[in-house]
Amino acid sequence: MSTEPRSTGEPTGAPEASFRIGVLGRGTVGGAFTGLVLEHSERIQRITGLRPMVSGVLSRSVGDFETILADSDLIVELIGGIEPARTYVLQAMRAGRHVVTANKQLLSQYGDELFAAAGEHGVQLRFEGAVAGVVPVVRVLQESLAGARIDRVHGIVNGTTNFILSEMARLGIGFDEALAEAQRLGYAESDPSDDVDGLDAAAKMAILARLAFGAPVHLDQVPYEGIRHITPHDMEYARELGLGLKLIGTAERIGEALSVRVHPAFLNPGHPLASVGGPFNAVTVESPAITEITMSGPGAGGPQTATAVLGDVVSAMIPPASPPEEMVPMPIVTDVVSAFYLHLEVADEPGVLALVAQVLATHGVSVKSVVQKGMNEQARLVMVTHPVLESSFFAATEEISALDALRAPPRSIRVIEEEF
Repeated sequence: MSTEPRSTGEPTGAPEASFRIGVLGRGTVGGAFTGLVLEHSERIQRITGLRPMVSGVLSRSVGDFETILADSDLIVELIGGIEPARTYVLQAMRAGRHVVTANKQLLSQYGDELFAAAGEHGVQLRFEGAVAGVVPVVRVLQESLAGARIDRVHGIVNGTTNFILSEMARLGIGFDEALAEAQRLGYAESDPSDDVDGLDAAAKMAILARLAFGAPVHLDQVPYEGIRHITPHDMEYARELGLGLKLIGTAERIGEALSVRVHPAFLNPGHPLASVGGPFNAVTVESPAITEITMSGPGAGGPQTATAVLGDVVSAMIPPASPPEEMVPMPIVTDVVSAFYLHLEVADEPGVLALVAQVLATHGVSVKSVVQKGMNEQARLVMVTHPVLESSFFAATEEISALDALRAPPRSIRVIEEEF
């Protein structure tokens, strides 16, 4: 990669040392990024000694990748999806270009290949904008905590679902109404499936697990669950039980193995993630060396993601390039311990609670608290269990669902009991 002085085309006398950025993608983030480069170019030059400039932009109808690659020192990939983004990124690294991307699906599915290419060709692959918007969790894990043993990373990594759940709790409205408001405000796409079904958060947690534990975690290894099934009744009981509901992604050591997962969870008010509302993201990192730190800020969006991308570009402009450490596979654990909220619509008749409790006890599930609500066709039992292996809990709920006293299938949400 060359950073020799080049003329910027400005009639100012001596040529300035410039740093050429090829941008792939001309959407919301791409437009915001090119504006930021122009706005902050002088300040970045004072920091790095090089003046950044966008040398070419590729969109569906404008630009040629080969031309943009040839006239660049670094490629910013903001196309999204797998192809042609994967082909372009690999080609750029093979040509000796650093790459900055915000493409979480690409990283979570082809991370091994991409990191290997970066190491082989001695270039940097940076991706702060792929996870948690402007929250600098990637840089903290890669640099600030590089010498610490991480035990757990968990957090709210999808601003769309956090906004929806916050509105449901604040206004007592249903999922569909809260989603419509998120779409009206631009927090949710017209097709919100990746967000509300948990896939977006799962991809981000695969990336964070790779960084925190040095293990090649693939998206396919991350079980995930979304928030479509959450109802106003759940929010009502959460208030009565003093809990808040969030979509939580977790990556943690369990012995010598690793568990990575995404699901809704009730949190005690003392938990550092419990008070994070609206479209904000927050990530907590736990390590024996630091106890825990929590970082929060606005989630993904055009200006937010573009800011994170520009930060990566500035980092890549400062040599030397840092090839990634070698990944070490770890066993993946899927059966973990959790407390649960259990919502049952039941027949209004004597003995139902005792019958349910008996089934739970048979599977080793003990009950921490019970709320009984309604009468006749509105009779409901709501329970919070003590922590238990998920396999035992789900075996119990499968047996409970077959009881004649049940009017609808059981619904459950995990409960994170810890406070800090």
